[in-house]
Formats: sequence, C-alpha cells, structure tokens
Amino acid sequence: MLFTTARLGIPVNTTHTISGAIMGVGATRRLSAVRWGVGRKIVVAWILTIPATASIAGLMFLALHSLGY
Repeated sequence: MLFTTARLGIPVNTTHTISGAIMGVGATRRLSAVRWGVGRKIVVAWILTIPATASIAGLMFLALHSLGY
C-alpha cells in the first residue's frame, strides 16, 4: 500500500496504513470486532490535521513577516 500511494504521489504515513490494516483485518473476521467509534475518531483527526497545520503555518508566516523575518 505504501509503495502504491508513493507512486501515485498521495501523502500518507505509516500510521494511516497500520490503522487501516488493523481495521480491515478486524472487519474480515466480523464487523463487530472493530470499534467503529474509535475508527471514526481517527478519520476525523486525519481530516482536521491538514487544515489545522496549514492555519498554524499561515499564522506563523504572518507573524514572522510582520516582524521583518
């Protein structure tokens, strides 16, 4: 999976892959074996991470730019 995403230029890390693999293995055994509430929280955290880090980077850029750096 990591080789495929790297080849396609999709940014993922090992945490994405490991979490997805664990949920996938649990789902193949039986759907109730996966704690879907935890999986949902993980996905929400992944979605919020990129805009949050972009906002922080933008604010840091504006702060440093206003100080002359």
